[in-house]
Amino acid sequence: MPEYDRPRERLLKFGSSNLTDDELLSIILKTGTKKCSVKELSSLIISKLGSISKLKDISYHELIKYEGIGPVKACELLALAELSKRINSDVLDISKVKYTTPKLIYDYFKNKINLNQEEFHCIYLAANSTIIKEKMLFLGTVNRSMVHPRDIFKEAFEVNASSIICIHNHPSGDVRPSREDEEVTLRMRQISVLMGIKFLDHIIIGKNNYYSFLENGKI
Repeated sequence: MPEYDRPRERLLKFGSSNLTDDELLSIILKTGTKKCSVKELSSLIISKLGSISKLKDISYHELIKYEGIGPVKACELLALAELSKRINSDVLDISKVKYTTPKLIYDYFKNKINLNQEEFHCIYLAANSTIIKEKMLFLGTVNRSMVHPRDIFKEAFEVNASSIICIHNHPSGDVRPSREDEEVTLRMRQISVLMGIKFLDHIIIGKNNYYSFLENGKI
C-alpha cells in the first residue's frame, strides 16, 4: 500500500476525524490476508455488516466466520465495541442524575445493552429519585429471561433503595411485552407492596425503541 494511502499515516497527517470507517477499522485490524489488504478486509467487513454501527451487536462466533478474522482479531473488535458502548454510556452518568422519565433510562441503556442476548438489569433509587446503583442481574438466552424477585429485592435492601426500575431487552427488536413480561411485572408489583419498596417501572428495550409499563398505564 502506498505510504500516502496507509491509514496510520493518514491519521497522523489529517487527524482521526477525517478517516473513513474502513480506514479506522484497518488500524484496529493491523493486517489483512494473503488475498486482500487490511483496508480491503475492513471494507468487506463493513459491507457485510451493513453499517459500522452494527459492530456493537455482533458476537464472537459471528466475527470468526469472516475470512481473515481469527480469535485474536475477534477479541480486539469485541473489546473495541465494548469500549465504544462504555464511552457512549458515560455521556449520561446514571449515578449522577435524578430519574424523571422512562426515556432517560432508555437513553442510557440503548448503547449499553447487548441486543443479541437477553439481559435483565435493575436500577435502585433513593427517596429523592436519585439513582443509587445499576446492576445486571441476569444474562440469559436470546429468547428468555428468568429473574427471581428475591435477587432483585435482596440488592434493594443492601443499598437501602426506596424504589426500583427493571429493564430488559428483546433481541428480536419487538418491544411489545410477552405474556411472561406481563406476569413478571404483576408479580413485582405485588411483592413490592409487601416489601415496602416502590416498583416504578419495567422497561423493555429493542433496537431503536422501548416500551414502558408505566407510560402505558400498566403500573
